[in-house]
Amino acid sequence: MRVNEIFNENCLDTMAKMPDNFIDLTVTSPPYDNLRTYNGYSFDFENVAKELYRVTKKGGVVVWVVGDKVNKGSKTLTSFKQALYFKEIGFNIYDVIIYQKASPSPPHKNRYFNSFEYMFILSKNKPKTVNLLKDRVNKCAGTSSGIITRREDDGTLTKKKSIYINDFGVRYNIWSYSVGNNKSSKDKVAFEHPAIFPEQLANDHIISWSNEGDLVYDPFMGSGTTAKMSILNNRNWIGSEISSEYSDIIEERVKKAWKEKRKKGI
Repeated sequence: MRVNEIFNENCLDTMAKMPDNFIDLTVTSPPYDNLRTYNGYSFDFENVAKELYRVTKKGGVVVWVVGDKVNKGSKTLTSFKQALYFKEIGFNIYDVIIYQKASPSPPHKNRYFNSFEYMFILSKNKPKTVNLLKDRVNKCAGTSSGIITRREDDGTLTKKKSIYINDFGVRYNIWSYSVGNNKSSKDKVAFEHPAIFPEQLANDHIISWSNEGDLVYDPFMGSGTTAKMSILNNRNWIGSEISSEYSDIIEERVKKAWKEKRKKGI
């Protein structure tokens, strides 16, 4: 299977070429709830989910970024239905992270601003790589504090111990990003796609759940953000994108990322 390449085809056709236990990490946002047309394409969720489980390595992770639309006055909860299906076929729901948009779209006149999406962290068995981001400023840095720890297997409380508080702590599970022109990305061509996610979002997941040299996949590559950030973080990557128009955007951004990488010497 060729890597570091975009496949202009249905992701099911791409994954059919992959052996079992092949991918270290998937970072993707599917065309959920028909909120945008995506050039008229839709996808077969259940078969995509099954194939993702097959091709993900034991200990591998799938990051599934989704939201819900309002239909006939009610939230669809498609995101939760999908998460429960992933659990049904064998994935662990390892974590649920909120993707908060610092500059959300205008609100519905009778609802609060919709400023977030879900990021389901799905693992095949226990994750083999967890590089927790430590960028939260500790207000009590330089002091010691007594904490109650929990057992990792069942969450029960264990003994109290004293720890030294460092300058930075592990990030909370609400991740906030600015979105929109010149915020999600500096690549103008990326915005020819209707729904890009922030480069920093992809970057943070790639760092958190993979190591250099690992293989990262995006079955709905869209504008190519996952590919770009994989390149800049020294990961191999594969992308599927059924739209030839969007594939052209990806090719342009990938070429630019390789140039940037060579310029920085990384």
